[in-house]
Amino acid sequence: MTAPLLTRQTHDTRPALPVLDGMTLTLARLHEICGPARHVLAMIVARATRGPVFWIAPAWQGDRLNPDGMRPFVQPGRFTFIHPQQPIDLLWTLEEVLRSGVVPLAVAELPEPPGLTPVRRLHLAAENGAKTGGCAPIGLVLTPGEGGAPGVETRWHMAPDHTPDSRAWALSRHRARSAPPATWALTGRPGNWHVTQR
Repeated sequence: MTAPLLTRQTHDTRPALPVLDGMTLTLARLHEICGPARHVLAMIVARATRGPVFWIAPAWQGDRLNPDGMRPFVQPGRFTFIHPQQPIDLLWTLEEVLRSGVVPLAVAELPEPPGLTPVRRLHLAAENGAKTGGCAPIGLVLTPGEGGAPGVETRWHMAPDHTPDSRAWALSRHRARSAPPATWALTGRPGNWHVTQR
């Protein structure tokens, strides 16, 4: 009987979406984005995809995405906005969108990080959507503060790091199943980003 050798190399060959240098998102999985610039990072992810984007946000939330602010990052016409009335419907809506496998990206703005059981359900929904739908969807949950949803495939944090002369952001990978934590400086503009590891 032969036993497989243990190595430090990753054996993960699942397809992934390249977003920026150093940032890839595994398809058919749930990822978390947190920090004060989480909406900007979600727009950057949306730009890396093709096709429609479903954006789920609480109906009771006062602020909404402004199409004029979105336009430098991504075409607002690609977005369908869904505003559930009850907190429980935020995750249910995201789960149903992922399970359908009809959109490449589904984003949910959440008032707090989801628990492990909902995260597992969302992973399964995305995997099922990849098998039965037309694409392998990516689920994004946008959470306040430092995030902290257990069981997500990756957790990213983005914050503004502007200077008087230029716009810049600090992008950090806080958690990933197959990569260590890392931080980058993001400068430039959509379509012409400069990413420098710190």
